[in-house]
Amino acid sequence: MQTISQVRDRALQATDAPVALLDGADPLLAAIWVNEAFTRVTGRTAADVHGYGLLLPVADGLAMPDVTPASRPAELDLALRPGTPCGRVLPVRRADGSLLWCRVIVSPVSSTDGGPVTHWVAVLQDLTEQRTHEAAQEAAVAEERRERRSLALVAQVSDLLMDLDDPRALREIASLLRQSLVGWAGFYLADGGLRPVEGADPHPHAHLRTTRHTAVVPDGAEKDPVQRMLDGQHDRPVEIDLDAEHLPGSPSAWLAAHAGPHPGDPAVGADGVPLARPVDRRVVVLPITGRRQVSGLLVVQPHGGGGRPALEDGQMTVLELVARRVGTVLDNVRLYEREHRLAEALQRAMLPEQAEVDGLDVWTYYAPNSANAQVGGDWYDVLQMSPDVVGVVIGDVVGHDVEAAAAMGQLRSVVRSYLFDTAVPGPVLDRVDQLLLGMRVPRSASLVLSTLTRSADGWSLAYSRAGHLPALLVRDGAVSELDGAGGGLIGFGREARPTSEVRLQLGDVLIYYTDGLIERRDRGLRDGLDALGRVAAAVTARDAAGIGEELLSRLADHTEDDVAVVVVRIPDPSDVLARVRSPRRRRWSLPSEAASIARARHAVVRTCEAWGIGDAANAELVVSELVANAVLHGWGHVTLQLYDTGDGLRIEVEDANPAPPVTTDGHPGRVGGFGMQIVARLSDWGWRQSRGGKLVWAKIRPGSLPSHEQG
Repeated sequence: MQTISQVRDRALQATDAPVALLDGADPLLAAIWVNEAFTRVTGRTAADVHGYGLLLPVADGLAMPDVTPASRPAELDLALRPGTPCGRVLPVRRADGSLLWCRVIVSPVSSTDGGPVTHWVAVLQDLTEQRTHEAAQEAAVAEERRERRSLALVAQVSDLLMDLDDPRALREIASLLRQSLVGWAGFYLADGGLRPVEGADPHPHAHLRTTRHTAVVPDGAEKDPVQRMLDGQHDRPVEIDLDAEHLPGSPSAWLAAHAGPHPGDPAVGADGVPLARPVDRRVVVLPITGRRQVSGLLVVQPHGGGGRPALEDGQMTVLELVARRVGTVLDNVRLYEREHRLAEALQRAMLPEQAEVDGLDVWTYYAPNSANAQVGGDWYDVLQMSPDVVGVVIGDVVGHDVEAAAAMGQLRSVVRSYLFDTAVPGPVLDRVDQLLLGMRVPRSASLVLSTLTRSADGWSLAYSRAGHLPALLVRDGAVSELDGAGGGLIGFGREARPTSEVRLQLGDVLIYYTDGLIERRDRGLRDGLDALGRVAAAVTARDAAGIGEELLSRLADHTEDDVAVVVVRIPDPSDVLARVRSPRRRRWSLPSEAASIARARHAVVRTCEAWGIGDAANAELVVSELVANAVLHGWGHVTLQLYDTGDGLRIEVEDANPAPPVTTDGHPGRVGGFGMQIVARLSDWGWRQSRGGKLVWAKIRPGSLPSHEQG
């Protein structure tokens, strides 16, 4: 009959759990016996494990001559000292050299109860499958984190691209790429040659570089990879060595001179720490593609240099996505700029500027419904038809787009032509109706057409309305609506249109307007008309510009539509003696033409008279010089604004050229060049950037221009 010890020995051999017996007297706790499961798992037999330190760090081969008990992990050594069971996750070297990660549970074996530990029993639990699963999970988590970082980066780029008009936008995108993805990045636009995007070149000596690559393509440039990319023949990223030889005059040669980190620049690692080694100047060039052409290039250098191989597939995908999004937004910006220029051209062609009419005080105003729209369907016209007849028209075509502007231009031209032929408003609108029916203008329109006729007895008004809001007549603080002679919208007249007449008196004010001045979502049209009537009745200004400015200040702060306003006042000589406070601001929009200089001078003289300011000769001279500079050296509309500061007159002139004014010593050999010297002599002046270009201001010195009398 078998003894218990024999059964125990056979059980240890038969168990599926790898078991090893360790020599407790050996400093290395070397194995002296292993079961068959241990051999099956590790490939090591009982004969192989003699001297094998199972609990020591793994090393190549079975022999570990440099291993000492001190090599044992400190936490394991500490656990073994009390002679109590413990367990640790350790790598065990298999016979074939591979590693087996397992949990090793060791238990002490004493010679007698309570005696010293003579041996240790080690049981191995294979963790290979668990470790593989954990590694797969860790890899999946790491991949998810990378994808989230990539998505976050793309989202940040998208946010920055929403304001691409800001020159800092692409600079911030390049900085974002450097912080999170690559070692260096720069954007270059292809518009008549390559040029760094304003503010996007991070090189510390960027001001020393040539700012533009010539658009002339040298012979043989078709072999240049960057030129082929710009020509649309290659749409994949390419790697170029900026230190290699490139065809002179080619885009690659220009990039080698003006893009990427230069040899003198410190290299920077992925952690932002400068590297001591020389800069590797291989870069990856990606096309910034638009709808039909390549808009520019994104040039990047991976962390540590080395080109495409150093960029992972995910990083390259993010860079390509950024380049495509930048290209799409650049395309939209350029499309908007083209439409913007077209809209400005339409506005200049279709909207008259500040009118100067003999015998009348006239002020006009137009503003689109938002800063992005430059022209819409609202319009006005002031025509000096003869020395004693003036035509005033205000209208509204449905819409705020180029089609509305085109319809407005057609309508304006037709009304002008017929008005010069027939000065009676009703018959003019009859003819306009007939013509528009044949022209099939796609937009409906409303207008008020009126003529002011001067006779020995004064001025009289004749008007007819085609579906438009009535003009207002303000007389001695009382407001009445000129709501006679009404009819349908233009093109819908079914009967002969009537004409109403009103005899005007000195001091009378006529206010023409479009619905953008009074219409709001939170109130009805009738309430808006009543509000306009109350404001008009309370106006204290005694000139058309002052009346118009007061109306705008109280009614047009938060407009929701285009606004057009025309104020016509019958001058009253007795108003020169009146000393009534009024808003001390005037504004005029002038075309960029020589005639605007005289208009601006006349506006200053009229304003000084209205405000009770004395000698306006110096102010007239200063405004003449400022407006002349805007006309000669600027572009777009010229805006003139006058302010009464209480101790003098402030003049502001704005145009679309952002370049600052310069004081010179004149032009040798020819007349002129002293304008800003004159301004500096008569005023304190300065300039600042504005949303649309630049604004030049001049404050007439108190000694140069007497302050106004207080009323």
